[in-house]
Amino acid sequence: MENSKFMQVLEDFLLPIADKLNNNRYLTALRDGFMVALPLIIFGSIFVVIANFPFLDEIISEDAFAAYQNALGPASAATLSIMGLFVIMGIGYKLTEYYEGEAIYGGAVALAAFLILTPQTLEEVSGVIPVAALGAEGLFLGIFTAFISAELYRFFVQKDWTIKMPAGVPEAVSRSFSSLIPIGLTLTIFLLIRIIFNITPFGTVQNFIYTIIQEPLTVLGSGLPATIVAVLLIQIFWFFGLHGQIIINSVFDPVWYALNNQNLEAFQAGTELPNIITKQFIDSFLVGMGGTGMTLAVIILIFLIGKSRQNKEIGRLGAPAGIFNVNEPIIFGLPIIMNPLVLIPWLLAPVVVTIITYFAMSTGLVPKPAGIIVPWTTPPILSGFLATGNAWQGAVLQVFNLIVVMLIWWPFLKILDKNYYEREKKEKAKE
Repeated sequence: MENSKFMQVLEDFLLPIADKLNNNRYLTALRDGFMVALPLIIFGSIFVVIANFPFLDEIISEDAFAAYQNALGPASAATLSIMGLFVIMGIGYKLTEYYEGEAIYGGAVALAAFLILTPQTLEEVSGVIPVAALGAEGLFLGIFTAFISAELYRFFVQKDWTIKMPAGVPEAVSRSFSSLIPIGLTLTIFLLIRIIFNITPFGTVQNFIYTIIQEPLTVLGSGLPATIVAVLLIQIFWFFGLHGQIIINSVFDPVWYALNNQNLEAFQAGTELPNIITKQFIDSFLVGMGGTGMTLAVIILIFLIGKSRQNKEIGRLGAPAGIFNVNEPIIFGLPIIMNPLVLIPWLLAPVVVTIITYFAMSTGLVPKPAGIIVPWTTPPILSGFLATGNAWQGAVLQVFNLIVVMLIWWPFLKILDKNYYEREKKEKAKE
């Protein structure tokens, strides 16, 4: 009875918020833009797992493993690594479509505007765009670029600042010329923005965004409080479409790797391990549970309680990659980004697991990470066993943490699934 009341309170509080946000044209375009990129993201994720299969490098020779990865690399390089481009194009397309404009030109102008703002030098070589800027790292800038460019394009079209072609000109040609002035004006504005930032100390808009986000983080050190802050920030950034791990890891990785090496030296010497928080603490007991946010628990829950066709399909698609800690299909397919119904468990679960893991190790119930670098695609249970120096307690802790995450997510996923299921029934009834 109490559980029923709790679910009702959550529904009464969250569903009205979700309805308002779902009716927002920008969030709708954002969601649909990710859906455009989803098949490519899934394809790339699958080949990331295949190319980085755990311990394959120890089974075959170094040259054979390098050739194997080189052969499969283009699959993810042409999809997952530049996923930002597809999302940006999808957002521009969908937002322009909402305004009943020429959607294909909205997508094209969004993509071109983003490329204008993107750095085009790499190690002093001009005319080269860093691949990282086209992927998740550039997504935050890309989302807002797509919104603004689509709005500017719409504004100029509505002002009727277009070239009118005479009757008899093929429709495709006429549409192309009618979009020339709106696209030209929109891209000129973005070129001016690039020029302005070029004369600032930041150099580019992307550098500006990452500088104002990263610099406040440099004051943070190690230990449980700083780790909780780091984990929470990773989740917050991801919720808003910004690759949290790229940002946070760039600040914390030097600290975490140094602590990891201290533990490895102590483990090899047979002395007491000095640190709990290490790189492997993060990789095996947080990220190594299905990816950022430990979404393997979400996939299991979908199979256990899911009724909606959408969630069941996402679960089936995300499960193979999720086992190897690749969770883009869940992040972009559920979706988690900008989805108010999952914000609470998305933020809460990793923090709770961080605290549980820390105290399990500080009290001696579970050995501290031994400093062994376990491949990030190693499935849970096995990764916990290896990370703690082949200790069974590490595997048990991962199972326990997985159950905790499932319990935290259960009521929220139930509401999300019910929401999708009811919508699917309504759509089916209209057919």
